[in-house]
Amino acid sequence: MKFRDNDCLHRFLFEHTNVRGEVLHLDASWQALLERQDYPAPVRALLGQATAAATLLAATIKIDGSLHLQLQGDGPVNLLLVEVTSERTLRGLARWSGDLPDASLGALVGNARLMLTIDPGRGGERYQGVVAVEQDNLAAALEDYFEQSEQLATRLWLAADEQRACGMLLQQLPAANTDDDAWKRDVFLGETVTEAELLQLPVRELLYRLFHEEDVRLFDPEPVSFRCSCSRERIETMLRGLGYDEVQEIIKEQGSVGVNCEFCGQSYSFDAVDVEAMFAAASQPEVPDTRH
Repeated sequence: MKFRDNDCLHRFLFEHTNVRGEVLHLDASWQALLERQDYPAPVRALLGQATAAATLLAATIKIDGSLHLQLQGDGPVNLLLVEVTSERTLRGLARWSGDLPDASLGALVGNARLMLTIDPGRGGERYQGVVAVEQDNLAAALEDYFEQSEQLATRLWLAADEQRACGMLLQQLPAANTDDDAWKRDVFLGETVTEAELLQLPVRELLYRLFHEEDVRLFDPEPVSFRCSCSRERIETMLRGLGYDEVQEIIKEQGSVGVNCEFCGQSYSFDAVDVEAMFAAASQPEVPDTRH
């Protein structure tokens, strides 16, 4: 069967070992994300790597909610945020200012923290892990995170250009293993991959080039797409959180309240009538259902 590589996540495992892997290609979904903002090349590359990494990591956990990858620091790139849902939809953004060095991760983000947040949805308890960024590239920073926070051996290879964002992940599972050298051997083979190969080679060709001496099982691909979760209802919830008086002050000064989603560029506008109706609806008590 011929698999389509574009905008797909491909899981694989090494038979008779406790090592699993994933390969990801983002094409139209990456282009859709870039349409919302004209990012300089260093910011675009970092955001692409983060988007690929978050998508790979989200596929390693079983949730019905979402995973958020965030970098926050005092460098030229002061914020980067990617959200990936359990439905394999993604969105992301980056904020920057000043001169942008075409250099290491540390030069771009300065003194920064890397945060991974798992929101299980349906009222479940959120989990967040935080580590200081002390590496020169995002893949190494995430590997540090897994070593410190999860005690789970994980290796990542990431690449992005103006056309495609992609990545590969290897992970050693805490399970019985009949091949004690498998993890070291597979990581050694993975280290030979180049950015050009990640960006250009079809998945089957890439895995064969790297691991043709291994017994690799490749599963059916899972589609990935860009989709923003913003909505008018969510914006109303946010405005109600500001409070009636503060929203009324904005109405008096500007005539309406305008909110633009930074992820997708969608604009939402609320006039005085909208605001009154919004707060009036929020103040109405719920009527219990007395039907039997």
